[in-house]
Amino acid sequence: MRFGVGEGINQLFSNFLGKTLACFKRKSYLCFIKRNINNLGIMKQVEERYISLLTDFGFKRIFGSAPNKDLLICFLNSLFNGRQVVKDVKYLNPENVGDIYTDRKAIFDVYCEGANGEKFIVEMQNAYQTYFKDRALFYSTFPIREQAPKGSEWDFKLNHVYTIALLNFNMNEDAFNKEEIRHHVQLCDTATHKIFYDKLEFIYVEIAKFNKSLDELETLYDKWLYALKNLYKLTQRPKALCDKVFDRLFEEADTAAYQKLVQLGDSLVGLIRRSKGRDNKTLAAFAEALRKVMEKFEI
Repeated sequence: MRFGVGEGINQLFSNFLGKTLACFKRKSYLCFIKRNINNLGIMKQVEERYISLLTDFGFKRIFGSAPNKDLLICFLNSLFNGRQVVKDVKYLNPENVGDIYTDRKAIFDVYCEGANGEKFIVEMQNAYQTYFKDRALFYSTFPIREQAPKGSEWDFKLNHVYTIALLNFNMNEDAFNKEEIRHHVQLCDTATHKIFYDKLEFIYVEIAKFNKSLDELETLYDKWLYALKNLYKLTQRPKALCDKVFDRLFEEADTAAYQKLVQLGDSLVGLIRRSKGRDNKTLAAFAEALRKVMEKFEI
């Protein structure tokens, strides 16, 4: 019986193994494994019942994988509150590069496409960043430019692009109402204040400002904001989050699954410590031992 750690974790360890074997040849493998086990956000999270959605690891784990797309769809619909209805999403490659290899990359937390071709970039930013507005604008250029087909025939019609920023800090933006948590930004005429272009939207949610208690949660949107901010603090599932969609959230966020990954990491360290040589035969034996460990832990 598989423990349900998900496709994302499998890919994570596939990449992890490749880098580990490379470092094995450079005698830096022990430091590499210890560093990366910590970077996965696992060691700290074993002390908590549920993973934190404020971290890269936790946010991508819950919202960034196809098996959990129902959670992302539910959250987006609660955010739009009927103004835009998301029926389905297809996950896209979150790593975007420019036209030439020297161009600056943009790596999104979550990047997906809706049923009508609209693009969604969803970012969780835990720490304050001075030029986050600029970063959000820069990110939005990638889904715009990638819509241009190759060749000479194109009428320049674009699909909608949404950039959604979930912020665990206050932006202190002069243009925003300081009493509000959610801020909706579009291009408009400064004289008439009418929307000039309705297919480019930025939504900023200052999660740090959200201070409702469990008893004060009224809407599904309230419940999502509470979960985003407080999930890692919970020791058990509260009654206020009993909606069916949260079944999946609490199942996926339970850190019991990640206990196994910690055990796997410990096993990896032990295997490498017992390896004396760095020849191909030793590497092959290491890879076989690793395969057996992954079978044992059903990963």
